[in-house]
Formats: sequence, structure tokens, C-alpha cells
Amino acid sequence: MEIALTSLHWVYLAFILFIMAMLVMRRDTMMVCVLGILALGLIATDSLGSSVSGIFNSFIYAIKELIGTILIISVIVSMSRILIRTGINEIMVAPLTRFIRTPAMAYWGIGIIMMVTSWFFWPSPGVALIGAVLLPVAVRVGLPALGAAMAMNLFGHGIALSGDYIIQGAPKLTADAAGLPVAQVMEASIPLVAVMGIVTTATAFWLMRRDLKRGTFRDGLVAEAPAGDSGGKSGAIPMAPALKRALAAIIPLLFLADVGAMIVFKLQGGDATALIGGTAVLILIAVTLLAHGDRGLEATTDYLIEGLQFGFRVFGPVIPIAAFFYLGDSAFADLIGKLPEGSHGIVNDLGVALANTVPLNGAVSSVTLTVVGAITGLDGSGFSGISLAGSIARMFGASVGGTDTLTALGQVAAIWVGGGTIIPWALIPAAAICGVSPFELARRNLVPVLVGLAVTTLVAIFLV
Repeated sequence: MEIALTSLHWVYLAFILFIMAMLVMRRDTMMVCVLGILALGLIATDSLGSSVSGIFNSFIYAIKELIGTILIISVIVSMSRILIRTGINEIMVAPLTRFIRTPAMAYWGIGIIMMVTSWFFWPSPGVALIGAVLLPVAVRVGLPALGAAMAMNLFGHGIALSGDYIIQGAPKLTADAAGLPVAQVMEASIPLVAVMGIVTTATAFWLMRRDLKRGTFRDGLVAEAPAGDSGGKSGAIPMAPALKRALAAIIPLLFLADVGAMIVFKLQGGDATALIGGTAVLILIAVTLLAHGDRGLEATTDYLIEGLQFGFRVFGPVIPIAAFFYLGDSAFADLIGKLPEGSHGIVNDLGVALANTVPLNGAVSSVTLTVVGAITGLDGSGFSGISLAGSIARMFGASVGGTDTLTALGQVAAIWVGGGTIIPWALIPAAAICGVSPFELARRNLVPVLVGLAVTTLVAIFLV
């Protein structure tokens, strides 16, 4: 499977490295991404007009891809605002404070709950559920909002999604590409997922504790987090204590009913997220009408607008970056022009080219699968490149053996990178629900994830 790299591939790779360097230096990358889109358009079309149009079209494409996440975050924040201002939120989370008393308990507790929830429903709906309920508790006991976002992110989009043992979407894709039974890939992934998860979450926790003690921890707040409230136009809203207690009991029961419906009707991914979002909208309407009386109709719109403003304020800086990286996959042909002959997407081509240039032995094969998985995850999906990882593992395994372990390693690397732990536009759900910068969250996750990948790769070398 030979791929001839062209100037298009090299320019894309150069911009990726430049963007990553800018992120590490805590500099804004929007302008770099726009220039990258323009450069790719000029190379592919030789037309300045088409290239300039491609910038705007890529933004539209990115918004279409992200709109579902933007809306679920917005409606959850809208609902949170009315619950906070009426005091319902205080009553609702009070029982949890008996079990979550320290920042450490909050970090590990939120993480484990997020992991279990994500196994069954995938991370996006889990972030909405857990963030709305547990974030206020975590902040109250001293865990920074960024720490809560790290826990939800690493345990959900990292551990749960990279193993995917219940829904089995990820292992099915990689197993099919590698020509192996799904059960074999899942079994081979268990030690790798465990090592990656333990090393990464423990490293992240240790670094957070260290920086908190030193006073150098940056919380990364970009706006008022759903856990807090500045008073706003409405301020605190009086409500009868009995009514507040009743609503504080009913609202969690409604979300538990959603969980039951997901299990019974086997709702996953976008369907599960939509159910939670619709429930949040109905709760917003009902509580606002009860709280504001005659002004309830207008107040409902105000809260919804407030949530949407929050959502787009968080997502706005990410759209140009996502637009650039989406061009690394199938979006390029739709938005800019034809890919080189035989190309399966710029990112996939780079991964195949890397695989074709390395010698075949257990150590090099393991390192290569990790790098290939990470490269294919740069589009922010995590799932788009895991079939490629399975194919390369099959090719390497024919010579060195351990195809199942190599397949699982590529899957773990691709999803930890692209599924939403160190790619800013992929980890937006956790960042937005906690009101923190996705770029700061990506920076906090970067070292723990890289350490985890290094240790996991080393373990894979001994297993191959």
C-alpha cells in the first residue's frame, strides 16, 4: 500500500507542527489555521478565488460538525442558570456532599462515574449529565473547574472510549480492518487500556496537586462556569421551599429516566445526547414558568439566549482550528478539490507513508502503531483513522506477530489523541460544561497523555 506524498501532504504536516508549537507556547492559533486552509486551497486548485471561498466553506463545515455539541452544552447551561438562581441546584447536590468531601475524592469520584456512564452511552451525553450535577459539588470542596473537566475528559473520552467494551464501536472497526475477531482485539486491549488509563489519570492528578500547592495552577476559566453565578439580570429568585425540594427530587429522576430509556431503547451517541438535551429544555421551561410566573415566557427565552451565548463564546475560537483539521479527512474533497490519485485523506496518507518507511520488528512496530494512531487522531474524531491502524497492524503482524496487540495499541493511541483528550476542538464538551478554555484543558492533558502513551507503548513491546 504505497502512497506518494505530495506538496499538499508536506504543507499540511508543516502547519500541524506549527499549530502544535503555538498551542504549547499558549498562543492563539486561529490565524495560523486560516493561513493553512488558504495554502492548501492554493496548492490543490491553483485558484485564489476558490482558496478564499474554501476558508468560509470550511468554517461552515466545522460548524455543521460541531452544532450538536454546541446545542447540548447551551441548553444544559441554560437549565443550570435557572436552577442556580432559584436555589434548586443547592438542594439537588446536597446529598452528594456527604460522599465527596475533598478535591481528591471529587477528582476520582467524577472520573469513575464518568467512565462507567461513558461505557454505556459514550462520553458526550455523560458529560452533560455528570457536569450538570457533580460540577457544583466538586467546586465546593475545592476541586478547580479545570480539574473536574480533566477528570471527565480523561476517564470518559480516554479510558471508556478507547476500550469501548459495551457498545464495541471502536474494536469492531479496528478488528474488521485487521481481519481479527472483535473479542480477540478487545481481550488484547485490556492491559493496554488499563495501563494507559492508570498512568494518565494518576499523572494528571499528581501534576494538578503539585501546581495547586505551588499556586501555579491556571484554572483556565473563559466565562462564568455553570457551577457559579454572577447574579446576572435576575439575581436570586425566591421560590417556596417545598416547591424547590420537590423540583430538586424530580429533576434527577427525569435524567435517571433518560438513562433507563437509553438502556431499554439502546440509544447511543447522538440519539442519547438528543434525549438529554430535550429533557433539559423541558426542565428549563417548566422551572422558569414556576419561578417567574407571568414573565415566564420571556424569561425562558432570556435563559436560552444566555446559554447559547455561552456555548458560542466557548466554541467560537475553536471553529477555525477544527475547520483546518477536518480538511485532513474526507472534507477536503468536498470543500477544496480533488485529492492526489489513490489518496484516502491527507492524514491517512501520512500514516501509511510512515508505516511504509520503518523496519519491521516488535519494538519499531509498536512505536509506529502508536505514532500512526496519534497522527490519524489529529482530525479530532478518533474513529476516522482506527481502521487504518487495524490495516497497518495486520501488515506488521504478518511479519512480527502480535497483530491483536498492535491493533489494540493503534486503537488506544488514535482515540486518546483524537477522541477528545489533547485535541482542543474534540474535548469541547467537557471544557464547555465546566466553563474552562478547551486550549488550557488540552495543555493540562498533554503531558499526562504523552506519558501514558509512552508507557503503554513500552508495555505493548513486551506483549507483541
